[in-house]
Amino acid sequence: MQRPYFNFCTYFNSNYLTQGLTLYRSLLRQDIQFKLWVLCFDNQVYQTLNKLNLKEIVPILLKDFEASDEELLKVKAGRTLIEYFFTCTPSLLLYVLKHNPSIDIISYLDADLFFFSNPSPIYEELGNHSILIVRHNFHPCHKEAEIYGIYNVGLLSFRNDDIGRQCLYWWRARCLEWYYDRVEDGRYADQKYLDDWPTKFLKVAVLQNKGGGLAPWNIRNYSLCLKNNKLLIDSQELIFFHPHGLRQIKKWLYDPNLTKYEIRADYLTKRYLYGFYIKELWQTKKWISRETASILLPTKSIRGIDETKSVKVCSLKRKTKNLKDIMFLIMNIIVKLFKGDLWLVITGKVV
Repeated sequence: MQRPYFNFCTYFNSNYLTQGLTLYRSLLRQDIQFKLWVLCFDNQVYQTLNKLNLKEIVPILLKDFEASDEELLKVKAGRTLIEYFFTCTPSLLLYVLKHNPSIDIISYLDADLFFFSNPSPIYEELGNHSILIVRHNFHPCHKEAEIYGIYNVGLLSFRNDDIGRQCLYWWRARCLEWYYDRVEDGRYADQKYLDDWPTKFLKVAVLQNKGGGLAPWNIRNYSLCLKNNKLLIDSQELIFFHPHGLRQIKKWLYDPNLTKYEIRADYLTKRYLYGFYIKELWQTKKWISRETASILLPTKSIRGIDETKSVKVCSLKRKTKNLKDIMFLIMNIIVKLFKGDLWLVITGKVV
């Protein structure tokens, strides 16, 4: 029986190279064939991907992507780096379809997604539809977060037909017209535009499988269990996980950012969900270093912000004037470790 073939695209800069290639390696673990187009937001990513020479990855040089898109370049100067990155989402999907017209279905993936199992059930739900979107499914305690969008842009699928392309061109026009990293007049970034797609466009499927789209904002909705070495979400196999907010503070220290969602991770969540992903990040970093003779640590987000500064008590890079300051920092780290707000990681294993 022939393995299914999928077409994906994503983008990232060198700050997110480890996450992006961990996504790629998670797809490799599944019994599928695929092609992953990567828009490289800096030369380091493009050079690294070319050096790795992975048959499933097609790197796209930023200047080539922008060369034939004057409308996109016109808005670039007026947007922050992260705003410009996300403005490019619908344009990247259209770019891939334009240069590969034989593609039937193209899916966008956030670079920090991780696939635990085969994505085929997602495409079974797409069926004869032209568009597939995924709800945030916020826990009732965080329902107010829907001001940022009912649906999440982490995974989107479009069929290369009139309806799919119509939606993409409409979405691109809206993102060129207004895209800012703030809530304003019922809009937020590229994401809030998805809210009315099920009524605005025909043949829109909303993913029902609970195994697709597990994330910190909805994990409290479900029962997580391990059966036959597989993670199940309310008895459905986990397909992909979106560990949004996870940050590496130091080589040996991670912040899962779960306190934001009032979550105290249990053993299964810590060791088998986040723990497995963190281990894969660690192994990907080793692989990149071995293959490219360079060390790339994910201490920054795709936004280009040094995430060590987001946890003030863990900013060991700042200059300390005396031993008292150092001891204060160490004690705060110990307290956060004890409370479970920070996780100690040794050789890729959460302890």
